[in-house]
Amino acid sequence: MKTDKILVVLPHPDDEVFPMSGTLAKYIETGSEVVYACLTLGQMGRNLGNPPFANRVTLPAVREKELRKSCSILGIEDLRLLGFHDKTIEFEPHAYIDGVIAEVIDSVNPDVIFTFYPGFGVHPDHNACGAAVIRVVHAMEKGRRPVVLCTAMPTGEALRDPDIINQIDEVHMEKKLGAMQAHSSQFRIEDLIKMRKETKDSFMQRIQVEKFWIYDFDVK
Repeated sequence: MKTDKILVVLPHPDDEVFPMSGTLAKYIETGSEVVYACLTLGQMGRNLGNPPFANRVTLPAVREKELRKSCSILGIEDLRLLGFHDKTIEFEPHAYIDGVIAEVIDSVNPDVIFTFYPGFGVHPDHNACGAAVIRVVHAMEKGRRPVVLCTAMPTGEALRDPDIINQIDEVHMEKKLGAMQAHSSQFRIEDLIKMRKETKDSFMQRIQVEKFWIYDFDVK
């Protein structure tokens, strides 16, 4: 799979961290050019820091700063903020959001796109973002379509086994943890471990694995 140019299309700051940051860091280190198109600034995020250091007015600017820091740690130099509003992606007219995403795809001409697997993203914005990417790529001539690698989150629905399973090495785990810590308004590692009632070792083992599904446009 050619990976010279990679486009990441996700709806919120911090969506890049858990499912793919180690993989992206590795690709960047080996010479891939990564463009990250983030649809919103996560304005409606329920967390404001622990202890709180943001409020509903300041949160968008805080989250943009955190996202830029995360990108810097991972080596992403081209971040594009698309200006949509958090928790509204599912309500955007398809013609409009598809047009915006199509413009980004045309300008980047990626070999690979990373996004959420529609229907398996848990959050409505995740699913709507992934669905928009799939619609745009499906409308392209078959020979021009980039490979779409989808991440999926645990749900009650069954999804086939992943096509790609990446075990993140120590160097890229360090970058992943740094990117996680950059999004400090939304989570702290110690809080996540406590919330899930797991040990630090089990947490680290879990986030060291990143799984992806190649979207099959020929399956109805």
